[in-house]
Amino acid sequence: MHHNLLLVLSLLFVVFMLVMLGQKFKISSPIFLVLAGLFISFVPSIPNIEIDPELIFLIFLPPLLYEAAWYTSWNDFWKWKRPIALLAFGLVICTSVIVAYASKAMIPGFTLALGFLLGGIISPPDAVAASSVLKGIKVPKRVTTILEGESLINDASSLIVFRFALAALVTGQFSMEQAVSDFFIVTVMGIVVGLIIAHIAYVIHRFLPTTPSIDAALTLLTPYFMYIIAEHFHFSGVMAVVSGGLFLSYRSHEILTHGSTRLQTIGVWNTLVFVLNGLVFILIGLELPTIIGGLEGYAILDAIKYALVISIITIVIRVLWVYPNAFVPRWLFKSIRTNEPNPGWKNPLIISWAGMRGVISLASALSIPLYLNNGQPFPHRNLILFITFVVILVTLVFQGLTLPLIVKWLKVEEIDHAASEEEQEAGIKLRIMNAALQQLNQKYASEIENNELLNFLKHEIESDISITHQRLNSMECQVCQRKEIEQYNAVLRELYATQRRELYAIRKEFAFSDEEIRKQELQLDFDEAKITWNGHS
Repeated sequence: MHHNLLLVLSLLFVVFMLVMLGQKFKISSPIFLVLAGLFISFVPSIPNIEIDPELIFLIFLPPLLYEAAWYTSWNDFWKWKRPIALLAFGLVICTSVIVAYASKAMIPGFTLALGFLLGGIISPPDAVAASSVLKGIKVPKRVTTILEGESLINDASSLIVFRFALAALVTGQFSMEQAVSDFFIVTVMGIVVGLIIAHIAYVIHRFLPTTPSIDAALTLLTPYFMYIIAEHFHFSGVMAVVSGGLFLSYRSHEILTHGSTRLQTIGVWNTLVFVLNGLVFILIGLELPTIIGGLEGYAILDAIKYALVISIITIVIRVLWVYPNAFVPRWLFKSIRTNEPNPGWKNPLIISWAGMRGVISLASALSIPLYLNNGQPFPHRNLILFITFVVILVTLVFQGLTLPLIVKWLKVEEIDHAASEEEQEAGIKLRIMNAALQQLNQKYASEIENNELLNFLKHEIESDISITHQRLNSMECQVCQRKEIEQYNAVLRELYATQRRELYAIRKEFAFSDEEIRKQELQLDFDEAKITWNGHS
Protein backbone atom coordinates (compact mmCIF):
# COMPACT_ATOMS: atom_id res chain seq x y z
CA MET A 1 0.00 0.00 0.00
CA HIS A 2 2.76 2.44 0.97
CA HIS A 3 4.73 1.50 -2.14
CA ASN A 4 1.73 2.10 -4.42
CA LEU A 5 0.95 5.42 -2.74
CA LEU A 6 4.55 6.56 -3.16
CA LEU A 7 4.43 5.50 -6.81
CA VAL A 8 1.24 7.49 -7.49
CA LEU A 9 2.63 10.54 -5.69
CA SER A 10 5.86 10.32 -7.67
CA LEU A 11 3.96 9.99 -10.95
CA LEU A 12 1.76 12.95 -10.00
CA PHE A 13 4.90 14.98 -9.42
CA VAL A 14 6.15 14.00 -12.88
CA VAL A 15 2.80 15.02 -14.37
CA PHE A 16 3.02 18.42 -12.66
CA MET A 17 6.50 18.93 -14.08
CA LEU A 18 5.25 18.05 -17.56
CA VAL A 19 2.32 20.46 -17.25
CA MET A 20 4.70 23.26 -16.25
CA LEU A 21 6.86 22.35 -19.23
CA GLY A 22 3.76 22.58 -21.41
CA GLN A 23 3.01 26.05 -20.04
CA LYS A 24 6.54 27.13 -20.87
CA PHE A 25 6.12 26.00 -24.47
CA LYS A 26 2.48 27.20 -24.59
CA ILE A 27 1.07 23.70 -25.14
CA SER A 28 -2.27 22.77 -23.58
CA SER A 29 -1.97 20.79 -20.35
CA PRO A 30 -4.49 18.06 -21.40
CA ILE A 31 -2.18 17.27 -24.34
CA PHE A 32 0.75 16.81 -21.97
CA LEU A 33 -1.41 14.73 -19.61
CA VAL A 34 -2.42 12.22 -22.28
CA LEU A 35 1.19 12.02 -23.46
CA ALA A 36 2.26 11.52 -19.82
CA GLY A 37 -0.18 8.61 -19.54
CA LEU A 38 1.31 7.09 -22.70
CA PHE A 39 4.86 7.66 -21.40
CA ILE A 40 4.06 6.01 -18.04
CA SER A 41 2.87 2.86 -19.84
CA PHE A 42 6.33 2.41 -21.39
CA VAL A 43 8.25 2.74 -18.13
CA PRO A 44 9.69 -0.72 -17.34
CA SER A 45 8.72 -2.49 -14.12
CA ILE A 46 5.81 -0.13 -13.42
CA PRO A 47 3.38 -2.14 -11.26
CA ASN A 48 -0.25 -2.45 -12.23
CA ILE A 49 -2.47 -0.67 -9.71
CA GLU A 50 -6.03 -1.98 -9.75
CA ILE A 51 -8.92 0.20 -8.62
CA ASP A 52 -12.53 -0.90 -8.31
CA PRO A 53 -14.26 0.35 -11.51
CA GLU A 54 -17.33 1.35 -9.49
CA LEU A 55 -15.17 3.79 -7.52
CA ILE A 56 -14.03 5.60 -10.68
CA PHE A 57 -17.37 7.31 -11.24
CA LEU A 58 -17.84 7.95 -7.54
CA ILE A 59 -14.43 9.57 -7.04
CA PHE A 60 -13.97 11.48 -10.27
CA LEU A 61 -17.34 12.33 -11.83
CA PRO A 62 -19.09 14.43 -9.12
CA PRO A 63 -16.35 17.08 -8.71
CA LEU A 64 -15.52 17.25 -12.43
CA LEU A 65 -19.16 17.73 -13.45
CA TYR A 66 -19.87 20.12 -10.57
CA GLU A 67 -16.90 22.30 -11.48
CA ALA A 68 -18.05 22.45 -15.10
CA ALA A 69 -21.57 23.42 -14.01
CA TRP A 70 -20.26 26.01 -11.55
CA TYR A 71 -18.40 27.94 -14.25
CA THR A 72 -21.26 27.83 -16.75
CA SER A 73 -23.05 31.14 -17.23
CA TRP A 74 -26.78 30.43 -17.07
CA ASN A 75 -27.64 33.56 -19.07
CA ASP A 76 -25.21 32.70 -21.87
CA PHE A 77 -26.25 29.05 -21.70
CA TRP A 78 -29.91 29.95 -22.16
CA LYS A 79 -29.13 32.41 -24.95
CA TRP A 80 -27.46 29.71 -27.03
CA LYS A 81 -29.60 26.79 -25.84
CA ARG A 82 -30.59 25.71 -29.36
CA PRO A 83 -27.08 25.05 -30.78
CA ILE A 84 -25.99 23.66 -27.40
CA ALA A 85 -28.92 21.21 -27.34
CA LEU A 86 -28.32 20.14 -30.95
CA LEU A 87 -24.71 19.32 -30.10
CA ALA A 88 -25.22 17.94 -26.60
CA PHE A 89 -28.15 15.65 -27.42
CA GLY A 90 -28.36 15.32 -31.20
CA LEU A 91 -24.64 14.90 -31.88
CA VAL A 92 -24.11 12.57 -28.92
CA ILE A 93 -26.90 10.24 -30.05
CA CYS A 94 -25.79 10.45 -33.69
CA THR A 95 -22.16 9.69 -32.75
CA SER A 96 -23.19 6.82 -30.47
CA VAL A 97 -25.34 5.22 -33.19
CA ILE A 98 -22.77 5.53 -35.98
CA VAL A 99 -19.90 4.35 -33.77
CA ALA A 100 -22.04 1.42 -32.60
CA TYR A 101 -22.81 0.16 -36.11
CA ALA A 102 -19.33 0.95 -37.46
CA SER A 103 -17.56 -0.89 -34.64
CA LYS A 104 -19.93 -3.86 -34.94
CA ALA A 105 -19.25 -4.10 -38.67
CA MET A 106 -15.50 -3.60 -38.34
CA ILE A 107 -14.47 -5.47 -35.18
CA PRO A 108 -14.91 -9.26 -35.13
CA GLY A 109 -17.03 -10.44 -32.19
CA PHE A 110 -18.20 -6.92 -31.33
CA THR A 111 -21.93 -6.67 -30.59
CA LEU A 112 -24.23 -3.71 -31.11
CA ALA A 113 -24.58 -3.25 -27.34
CA LEU A 114 -20.79 -3.03 -27.01
CA GLY A 115 -20.82 -0.53 -29.87
CA PHE A 116 -23.31 1.70 -28.04
CA LEU A 117 -21.20 1.41 -24.91
CA LEU A 118 -18.13 2.56 -26.84
CA GLY A 119 -20.15 5.30 -28.55
CA GLY A 120 -21.44 6.59 -25.22
CA ILE A 121 -17.88 6.71 -23.89
CA ILE A 122 -16.22 8.62 -26.74
CA SER A 123 -19.11 10.83 -27.88
CA PRO A 124 -18.68 13.78 -25.44
CA PRO A 125 -15.95 16.35 -26.17
CA ASP A 126 -14.15 17.90 -23.21
CA ALA A 127 -14.64 21.62 -22.58
CA VAL A 128 -11.58 21.75 -20.32
CA ALA A 129 -9.42 20.54 -23.19
CA ALA A 130 -10.96 23.03 -25.64
CA SER A 131 -10.73 26.01 -23.28
CA SER A 132 -7.17 25.06 -22.35
CA VAL A 133 -6.15 24.88 -26.00
CA LEU A 134 -7.91 28.17 -26.81
CA LYS A 135 -6.53 29.97 -23.75
CA GLY A 136 -4.81 33.18 -24.79
CA ILE A 137 -6.36 33.04 -28.28
CA LYS A 138 -9.08 35.54 -29.14
CA VAL A 139 -12.23 33.68 -30.17
CA PRO A 140 -15.82 34.96 -30.17
CA LYS A 141 -17.72 34.65 -26.90
CA ARG A 142 -20.44 32.78 -28.77
CA VAL A 143 -18.01 29.98 -29.65
CA THR A 144 -16.66 29.50 -26.10
CA THR A 145 -20.18 29.62 -24.63
CA ILE A 146 -21.46 26.94 -27.03
CA LEU A 147 -18.43 24.71 -26.40
CA GLU A 148 -18.70 24.97 -22.61
CA GLY A 149 -22.48 24.53 -22.59
CA GLU A 150 -22.25 21.57 -24.94
CA SER A 151 -19.65 19.85 -22.78
CA LEU A 152 -21.74 20.27 -19.65
CA ILE A 153 -24.89 18.72 -21.12
CA ASN A 154 -23.27 16.17 -23.42
CA ASP A 155 -21.44 14.70 -20.44
CA ALA A 156 -24.85 14.01 -18.94
CA SER A 157 -26.47 12.70 -22.14
CA SER A 158 -23.52 10.48 -23.11
CA LEU A 159 -23.22 9.04 -19.63
CA ILE A 160 -26.90 8.13 -19.68
CA VAL A 161 -26.37 6.32 -23.01
CA PHE A 162 -23.35 4.64 -21.42
CA ARG A 163 -25.40 3.64 -18.38
CA PHE A 164 -28.17 1.97 -20.39
CA ALA A 165 -25.74 0.17 -22.70
CA LEU A 166 -23.78 -1.05 -19.67
CA ALA A 167 -26.96 -2.25 -17.94
CA ALA A 168 -27.98 -4.17 -21.07
CA LEU A 169 -24.58 -5.87 -21.25
CA VAL A 170 -24.32 -6.70 -17.56
CA THR A 171 -27.86 -8.06 -17.21
CA GLY A 172 -28.26 -9.42 -20.73
CA GLN A 173 -31.67 -7.73 -21.04
CA PHE A 174 -32.66 -4.68 -23.09
CA SER A 175 -35.99 -3.17 -24.18
CA MET A 176 -36.00 0.02 -26.28
CA GLU A 177 -39.43 1.06 -24.99
CA GLN A 178 -38.37 0.47 -21.39
CA ALA A 179 -35.06 2.26 -22.00
CA VAL A 180 -36.78 5.39 -23.38
CA SER A 181 -39.19 5.45 -20.44
CA ASP A 182 -36.39 4.94 -17.93
CA PHE A 183 -34.31 7.61 -19.66
CA PHE A 184 -36.87 10.33 -18.94
CA ILE A 185 -37.58 9.08 -15.41
CA VAL A 186 -33.95 8.89 -14.29
CA THR A 187 -33.17 12.22 -15.98
CA VAL A 188 -36.07 14.21 -14.52
CA MET A 189 -35.82 12.68 -11.06
CA GLY A 190 -32.06 13.18 -11.10
CA ILE A 191 -32.66 16.88 -11.73
CA VAL A 192 -35.21 16.98 -8.89
CA VAL A 193 -32.78 15.35 -6.43
CA GLY A 194 -30.01 17.72 -7.48
CA LEU A 195 -32.18 20.80 -6.98
CA ILE A 196 -33.44 19.61 -3.57
CA ILE A 197 -29.89 19.09 -2.26
CA ALA A 198 -28.79 22.36 -3.88
CA HIS A 199 -31.51 24.23 -1.96
CA ILE A 200 -30.38 22.59 1.30
CA ALA A 201 -26.78 23.60 0.58
CA TYR A 202 -27.98 27.12 -0.28
CA VAL A 203 -29.73 27.46 3.08
CA ILE A 204 -26.63 26.26 4.95
CA HIS A 205 -24.31 28.64 3.10
CA ARG A 206 -26.74 31.54 3.25
CA PHE A 207 -28.12 31.49 6.77
CA LEU A 208 -25.70 29.58 9.01
CA PRO A 209 -22.49 31.15 10.44
CA THR A 210 -20.02 29.45 8.10
CA THR A 211 -16.36 30.36 7.66
CA PRO A 212 -14.38 30.49 4.39
CA SER A 213 -12.90 27.05 5.18
CA ILE A 214 -16.33 25.56 5.93
CA ASP A 215 -17.79 27.08 2.75
CA ALA A 216 -14.97 25.61 0.66
CA ALA A 217 -15.39 22.20 2.32
CA LEU A 218 -19.17 22.28 1.79
CA THR A 219 -18.69 22.92 -1.93
CA LEU A 220 -16.58 19.75 -2.03
CA LEU A 221 -19.17 17.66 -0.19
CA THR A 222 -22.22 18.92 -2.09
CA PRO A 223 -21.62 17.20 -5.48
CA TYR A 224 -20.91 13.89 -3.75
CA PHE A 225 -24.19 14.13 -1.80
CA MET A 226 -26.05 14.92 -5.02
CA TYR A 227 -24.50 12.03 -6.92
CA ILE A 228 -24.69 9.37 -4.21
CA ILE A 229 -28.28 10.12 -3.14
CA ALA A 230 -29.55 10.21 -6.74
CA GLU A 231 -27.79 6.95 -7.57
CA HIS A 232 -29.12 5.37 -4.36
CA PHE A 233 -32.65 5.84 -5.69
CA HIS A 234 -31.53 4.65 -9.17
CA PHE A 235 -31.83 8.12 -10.70
CA SER A 236 -29.20 9.96 -12.73
CA GLY A 237 -26.44 11.16 -10.42
CA VAL A 238 -24.94 13.00 -13.37
CA MET A 239 -28.06 15.11 -13.92
CA ALA A 240 -28.33 15.70 -10.17
CA VAL A 241 -24.81 17.16 -10.06
CA VAL A 242 -25.28 19.22 -13.22
CA SER A 243 -28.66 20.71 -12.22
CA GLY A 244 -27.61 21.34 -8.63
CA GLY A 245 -24.33 22.87 -9.75
CA LEU A 246 -26.08 25.24 -12.15
CA PHE A 247 -28.48 26.37 -9.42
CA LEU A 248 -25.75 27.05 -6.85
CA SER A 249 -23.56 28.73 -9.46
CA TYR A 250 -26.41 31.12 -10.28
CA ARG A 251 -26.78 31.86 -6.54
CA SER A 252 -23.04 31.98 -5.81
CA HIS A 253 -23.07 35.74 -5.18
CA GLU A 254 -25.47 35.09 -2.28
CA ILE A 255 -23.66 32.16 -0.66
CA LEU A 256 -20.01 33.16 -1.19
CA THR A 257 -20.40 36.72 0.01
CA HIS A 258 -16.84 37.49 1.11
CA GLY A 259 -13.85 37.87 -1.17
CA SER A 260 -11.67 35.63 0.99
CA THR A 261 -14.31 32.87 0.82
CA ARG A 262 -14.49 33.09 -2.94
CA LEU A 263 -10.72 33.13 -3.40
CA GLN A 264 -10.23 30.18 -1.06
CA THR A 265 -12.98 28.15 -2.73
CA ILE A 266 -11.64 28.86 -6.20
CA GLY A 267 -8.14 27.86 -5.12
CA VAL A 268 -9.35 24.60 -3.60
CA TRP A 269 -11.37 23.66 -6.69
CA ASN A 270 -8.65 24.57 -9.20
CA THR A 271 -6.22 22.36 -7.29
CA LEU A 272 -8.67 19.48 -6.90
CA VAL A 273 -9.69 19.37 -10.57
CA PHE A 274 -6.07 19.62 -11.70
CA VAL A 275 -5.06 16.68 -9.47
CA LEU A 276 -8.07 14.58 -10.54
CA ASN A 277 -7.24 15.12 -14.22
CA GLY A 278 -3.68 14.05 -13.57
CA LEU A 279 -4.77 10.98 -11.60
CA VAL A 280 -7.07 9.73 -14.35
CA PHE A 281 -4.31 9.82 -16.95
CA ILE A 282 -1.90 8.19 -14.49
CA LEU A 283 -4.40 5.37 -13.96
CA ILE A 284 -4.76 4.72 -17.69
CA GLY A 285 -0.97 4.81 -18.04
CA LEU A 286 -0.58 2.23 -15.29
CA GLU A 287 -3.26 0.01 -16.83
CA LEU A 288 -2.17 0.31 -20.48
CA PRO A 289 0.38 -2.54 -20.37
CA THR A 290 -2.27 -4.85 -18.89
CA ILE A 291 -4.85 -3.59 -21.38
CA ILE A 292 -2.55 -4.21 -24.35
CA GLY A 293 -1.57 -7.60 -22.98
CA GLY A 294 -5.21 -8.64 -22.62
CA LEU A 295 -6.70 -7.63 -25.98
CA GLU A 296 -8.45 -11.01 -26.14
CA GLY A 297 -6.99 -12.32 -29.37
CA TYR A 298 -6.75 -8.99 -31.21
CA ALA A 299 -3.33 -8.11 -32.59
CA ILE A 300 -2.00 -4.76 -31.43
CA LEU A 301 -1.85 -3.47 -35.02
CA ASP A 302 -5.49 -4.44 -35.57
CA ALA A 303 -6.49 -2.68 -32.33
CA ILE A 304 -4.62 0.45 -33.44
CA LYS A 305 -6.37 0.26 -36.84
CA TYR A 306 -9.81 0.00 -35.21
CA ALA A 307 -9.01 2.90 -32.88
CA LEU A 308 -7.73 5.16 -35.67
CA VAL A 309 -10.77 4.45 -37.87
CA ILE A 310 -13.14 5.23 -35.00
CA SER A 311 -11.15 8.40 -34.22
CA ILE A 312 -11.57 9.56 -37.82
CA ILE A 313 -15.28 8.70 -37.70
CA THR A 314 -15.83 10.83 -34.56
CA ILE A 315 -13.99 13.80 -36.11
CA VAL A 316 -15.84 13.57 -39.44
CA ILE A 317 -19.27 13.13 -37.79
CA ARG A 318 -18.78 16.33 -35.81
CA VAL A 319 -17.78 18.37 -38.86
CA LEU A 320 -20.72 17.02 -40.88
CA TRP A 321 -23.10 17.70 -37.97
CA VAL A 322 -22.04 21.23 -37.04
CA TYR A 323 -22.43 22.97 -40.40
CA PRO A 324 -26.00 21.85 -41.25
CA ASN A 325 -27.14 22.61 -37.70
CA ALA A 326 -25.58 26.06 -37.88
CA PHE A 327 -27.43 27.05 -41.06
CA VAL A 328 -30.52 24.86 -41.62
CA PRO A 329 -32.47 26.33 -38.65
CA ARG A 330 -31.69 29.82 -40.01
CA TRP A 331 -33.15 28.88 -43.37
CA LEU A 332 -36.29 27.40 -41.80
CA PHE A 333 -37.12 30.01 -39.14
CA LYS A 334 -37.20 33.75 -39.67
CA SER A 335 -37.04 34.38 -35.90
CA ILE A 336 -33.56 32.83 -35.77
CA ARG A 337 -32.37 34.97 -38.66
CA THR A 338 -33.73 38.03 -36.87
CA ASN A 339 -32.47 37.34 -33.35
CA GLU A 340 -29.12 35.65 -34.00
CA PRO A 341 -26.19 36.96 -36.06
CA ASN A 342 -25.05 34.87 -38.98
CA PRO A 343 -22.35 32.49 -37.69
CA GLY A 344 -20.48 32.58 -41.00
CA TRP A 345 -18.27 29.64 -41.98
CA LYS A 346 -15.44 30.35 -39.55
CA ASN A 347 -17.22 29.91 -36.22
CA PRO A 348 -18.68 26.48 -37.13
CA LEU A 349 -15.22 25.38 -38.25
CA ILE A 350 -13.75 26.24 -34.84
CA ILE A 351 -16.62 24.48 -33.04
CA SER A 352 -16.35 21.38 -35.22
CA TRP A 353 -12.57 21.15 -34.77
CA ALA A 354 -12.76 21.67 -30.99
CA GLY A 355 -14.29 18.22 -30.39
CA MET A 356 -11.38 16.90 -28.34
CA ARG A 357 -12.12 14.00 -26.00
CA GLY A 358 -10.82 14.07 -22.45
CA VAL A 359 -11.08 13.01 -18.86
CA ILE A 360 -14.83 12.17 -18.78
CA SER A 361 -14.40 9.62 -21.57
CA LEU A 362 -11.41 8.12 -19.80
CA ALA A 363 -13.22 7.91 -16.46
CA SER A 364 -16.20 6.27 -18.16
CA ALA A 365 -14.02 3.64 -19.80
CA LEU A 366 -12.17 2.88 -16.56
CA SER A 367 -15.52 2.41 -14.77
CA ILE A 368 -16.50 -0.58 -16.94
CA PRO A 369 -16.86 -3.53 -14.53
CA LEU A 370 -14.50 -6.47 -14.72
CA TYR A 371 -17.29 -9.08 -14.70
CA LEU A 372 -20.90 -9.51 -15.81
CA ASN A 373 -23.69 -10.50 -13.43
CA ASN A 374 -23.22 -14.15 -14.39
CA GLY A 375 -19.58 -14.05 -13.31
CA GLN A 376 -18.16 -14.07 -16.84
CA PRO A 377 -15.40 -11.55 -17.69
CA PHE A 378 -16.74 -8.39 -19.30
CA PRO A 379 -16.36 -8.91 -23.07
CA HIS A 380 -13.78 -6.80 -24.91
CA ARG A 381 -13.22 -4.50 -21.89
CA ASN A 382 -9.52 -4.04 -22.65
CA LEU A 383 -10.20 -3.34 -26.32
CA ILE A 384 -12.75 -0.64 -25.40
CA LEU A 385 -10.25 0.93 -22.97
CA PHE A 386 -7.53 0.86 -25.62
CA ILE A 387 -9.74 2.42 -28.31
CA THR A 388 -10.88 5.11 -25.86
CA PHE A 389 -7.31 6.06 -25.01
CA VAL A 390 -6.30 6.22 -28.68
CA VAL A 391 -9.33 8.38 -29.55
CA ILE A 392 -8.39 10.77 -26.74
CA LEU A 393 -4.75 10.74 -27.84
CA VAL A 394 -5.59 11.44 -31.50
CA THR A 395 -8.16 14.17 -30.85
CA LEU A 396 -6.14 15.92 -28.15
CA VAL A 397 -2.78 15.83 -29.87
CA PHE A 398 -3.85 16.18 -33.53
CA GLN A 399 -6.80 18.55 -33.12
CA GLY A 400 -5.39 20.22 -30.00
CA LEU A 401 -2.13 21.21 -31.67
CA THR A 402 -3.77 22.31 -34.93
CA LEU A 403 -6.75 24.21 -33.46
CA PRO A 404 -4.74 27.31 -32.41
CA LEU A 405 -3.17 27.43 -35.88
CA ILE A 406 -6.62 27.24 -37.50
CA VAL A 407 -7.99 30.02 -35.26
CA LYS A 408 -5.04 32.29 -36.06
CA TRP A 409 -5.36 31.53 -39.77
CA LEU A 410 -9.09 32.30 -39.75
CA LYS A 411 -8.58 35.67 -37.99
CA VAL A 412 -12.13 35.30 -36.70
CA GLU A 413 -13.78 38.38 -35.22
CA GLU A 414 -16.60 38.88 -32.72
CA ILE A 415 -19.92 39.16 -34.57
CA ASP A 416 -22.39 39.47 -31.70
CA HIS A 417 -22.04 43.26 -31.49
CA ALA A 418 -21.89 43.03 -27.73
CA ALA A 419 -19.67 45.22 -25.61
CA SER A 420 -16.12 43.98 -25.16
CA GLU A 421 -15.08 42.35 -21.90
CA GLU A 422 -13.24 45.52 -20.89
CA GLU A 423 -16.27 47.72 -21.63
CA GLN A 424 -18.56 45.40 -19.70
CA GLU A 425 -16.14 45.40 -16.75
CA ALA A 426 -16.05 49.20 -16.72
CA GLY A 427 -19.84 49.41 -17.04
CA ILE A 428 -20.42 47.02 -14.14
CA LYS A 429 -17.88 48.87 -12.01
CA LEU A 430 -19.65 52.17 -12.67
CA ARG A 431 -23.00 50.71 -11.67
CA ILE A 432 -21.81 49.29 -8.35
CA MET A 433 -19.77 52.37 -7.45
CA ASN A 434 -22.70 54.68 -8.22
CA ALA A 435 -24.90 52.46 -6.04
CA ALA A 436 -22.39 52.76 -3.18
CA LEU A 437 -22.12 56.53 -3.62
CA GLN A 438 -25.90 56.89 -3.64
CA GLN A 439 -26.14 54.85 -0.42
CA LEU A 440 -23.53 57.06 1.24
CA ASN A 441 -25.27 60.29 0.21
CA GLN A 442 -28.75 59.14 1.22
CA LYS A 443 -28.03 57.33 4.49
CA TYR A 444 -24.89 58.95 5.85
CA ALA A 445 -25.04 62.55 4.65
CA SER A 446 -24.68 64.07 8.14
CA GLU A 447 -22.04 61.53 9.21
CA ILE A 448 -19.92 62.38 6.15
CA GLU A 449 -19.68 66.00 7.30
CA ASN A 450 -18.46 65.03 10.80
CA ASN A 451 -16.47 61.88 10.05
CA GLU A 452 -13.25 62.53 8.15
CA LEU A 453 -12.85 58.87 7.19
CA LEU A 454 -16.34 58.70 5.67
CA ASN A 455 -15.67 61.94 3.83
CA PHE A 456 -12.45 60.48 2.45
CA LEU A 457 -14.33 57.32 1.40
CA LYS A 458 -16.86 59.39 -0.51
CA HIS A 459 -14.14 61.28 -2.38
CA GLU A 460 -12.32 58.02 -3.12
CA ILE A 461 -15.46 56.52 -4.71
CA GLU A 462 -16.07 59.71 -6.70
CA SER A 463 -12.48 59.60 -7.92
CA ASP A 464 -12.83 55.94 -8.94
CA ILE A 465 -16.03 56.79 -10.85
CA SER A 466 -14.25 59.58 -12.70
CA ILE A 467 -11.29 57.37 -13.60
CA THR A 468 -13.58 54.55 -14.80
CA HIS A 469 -15.54 57.03 -16.94
CA GLN A 470 -12.30 58.17 -18.55
CA ARG A 471 -11.21 54.60 -19.14
CA LEU A 472 -14.58 53.76 -20.71
CA ASN A 473 -14.34 56.78 -23.01
CA SER A 474 -10.82 55.81 -24.06
CA MET A 475 -12.13 52.45 -25.27
CA GLU A 476 -13.83 54.20 -28.18
CA CYS A 477 -10.47 54.05 -29.92
CA GLN A 478 -11.01 50.61 -31.45
CA VAL A 479 -7.66 50.48 -33.27
CA CYS A 480 -5.48 51.02 -30.21
CA GLN A 481 -7.86 49.57 -27.59
CA ARG A 482 -6.42 46.08 -27.31
CA LYS A 483 -2.79 47.17 -27.27
CA GLU A 484 -3.39 49.90 -24.70
CA ILE A 485 -5.39 47.60 -22.39
CA GLU A 486 -2.71 44.91 -22.57
CA GLN A 487 -0.05 47.50 -21.74
CA TYR A 488 -2.19 48.84 -18.89
CA ASN A 489 -2.63 45.34 -17.43
CA ALA A 490 1.07 44.55 -17.83
CA VAL A 491 2.00 47.70 -15.91
CA LEU A 492 -0.51 46.84 -13.16
CA ARG A 493 0.99 43.35 -12.80
CA GLU A 494 4.45 44.86 -12.54
CA LEU A 495 3.25 47.30 -9.86
CA TYR A 496 1.60 44.50 -7.90
CA ALA A 497 4.85 42.51 -8.05
CA THR A 498 6.74 45.56 -6.75
CA GLN A 499 4.23 45.94 -3.90
CA ARG A 500 4.62 42.26 -2.97
CA ARG A 501 8.41 42.65 -2.85
CA GLU A 502 7.98 45.66 -0.58
CA LEU A 503 5.66 43.65 1.68
CA TYR A 504 8.37 41.00 1.88
CA ALA A 505 10.88 43.65 2.93
CA ILE A 506 8.43 45.01 5.51
CA ARG A 507 7.96 41.53 6.98
CA LYS A 508 11.74 41.21 7.54
CA GLU A 509 11.80 44.51 9.46
CA PHE A 510 9.45 43.14 12.18
CA ALA A 511 7.87 46.60 12.49
CA PHE A 512 4.36 45.49 11.56
CA SER A 513 2.28 42.47 12.55
CA ASP A 514 2.04 39.51 10.18
CA GLU A 515 -1.75 39.73 10.38
CA GLU A 516 -1.81 43.25 8.91
CA ILE A 517 0.73 42.29 6.26
CA ARG A 518 -1.43 39.31 5.24
CA LYS A 519 -4.44 41.63 4.93
CA GLN A 520 -2.52 43.77 2.47
CA GLU A 521 -1.43 40.67 0.57
CA LEU A 522 -5.06 39.59 0.32
CA GLN A 523 -6.02 43.00 -1.01
CA LEU A 524 -3.32 42.68 -3.66
CA ASP A 525 -4.75 39.27 -4.54
CA PHE A 526 -8.17 40.84 -5.04
CA ASP A 527 -6.75 43.65 -7.15
CA GLU A 528 -4.71 41.31 -9.33
CA ALA A 529 -7.66 38.94 -9.71
CA LYS A 530 -9.53 41.77 -11.48
CA ILE A 531 -7.11 41.63 -14.40
CA THR A 532 -6.10 37.96 -14.39
CA TRP A 533 -9.45 36.26 -13.80
CA ASN A 534 -11.04 34.93 -16.99
CA GLY A 535 -13.67 32.44 -15.90
CA HIS A 536 -12.02 29.02 -15.61
CA SER A 537 -8.45 29.93 -14.97
